[in-house]
Amino acid sequence: MSTSVSIGAVGDDGAMSNTNSAGPRADGPKRRSFTQEQKRSHLTAYEAAVETGDGGEYLRSKGLYYSQVAEWRKLRDVDMLCDTPGPPPGGATSIRRMTVEQAEIAHLKRELDKSERRLARTEVALEIMGKARELLDELSKGSPEDPLHDKR
Repeated sequence: MSTSVSIGAVGDDGAMSNTNSAGPRADGPKRRSFTQEQKRSHLTAYEAAVETGDGGEYLRSKGLYYSQVAEWRKLRDVDMLCDTPGPPPGGATSIRRMTVEQAEIAHLKRELDKSERRLARTEVALEIMGKARELLDELSKGSPEDPLHDKR
């Protein structure tokens, strides 16, 4: 027994078609962009929040990612976060890459900052050691009435 199936054209009722000709993501979330001033403002506010231990909370409240802030910080450190608003030269889709000199400057700035922090710690340690030595000298002199003074 043979069954034949007839395949015919199905009419389009529009239920599954996309009525938006711009594409399936046209009504979805838009990509945010920030002006240079907004980036500097977010950086300043984030760094202040980090000082009080609220850096993560700041990022969550503003809907930002740490990677964005890190990139903005790199740009600021090599003076590429300039005062001119809008996208970088070359269009909004071009990515500004650091030149070899700018990368070297950024590296040297980080190294200088690290060295300055290490120097400050060393100076504090030396100051503490000097005060400890003065205290030990005072204790070693002692007074004649001191019971420890006679035992030497």
